[in-house]
Amino acid sequence: QVQLVESGGGLVQAGGSLRLSCAASGSIASISAMGWYRQSPGKQRELVAVITTGGATNYADSVKGRFTISRDNAKNTVYLQMNSLKPEDTAVYYCNAEIRVLLVRSNYWGQGTQVTVSS
Repeated sequence: QVQLVESGGGLVQAGGSLRLSCAASGSIASISAMGWYRQSPGKQRELVAVITTGGATNYADSVKGRFTISRDNAKNTVYLQMNSLKPEDTAVYYCNAEIRVLLVRSNYWGQGTQVTVSS
């Protein structure tokens, strides 16, 4: 059994910062890419940022220069530092990871954490 547990969401004023964390636990053999997605009401879930095991990153255009994704492979944890937050960043943020358990590789999702940015 594998779990992804997110933390760090909350309410912040525009221009403020938040740091999200997501820790993977369970019978993990290895973790490949880890990433953050978000979904706001009436919209599809969208990719925010992704990071490979080696540290290569990719960001949505809307967050480039403001958000930074990082990971601690020893702790099976991925982070999302969000600066200069805007009201349009308001969404539920989900952690995602590609995890191998024994010989099977699957995508896992966290339960989501709410981020609300007030104007």
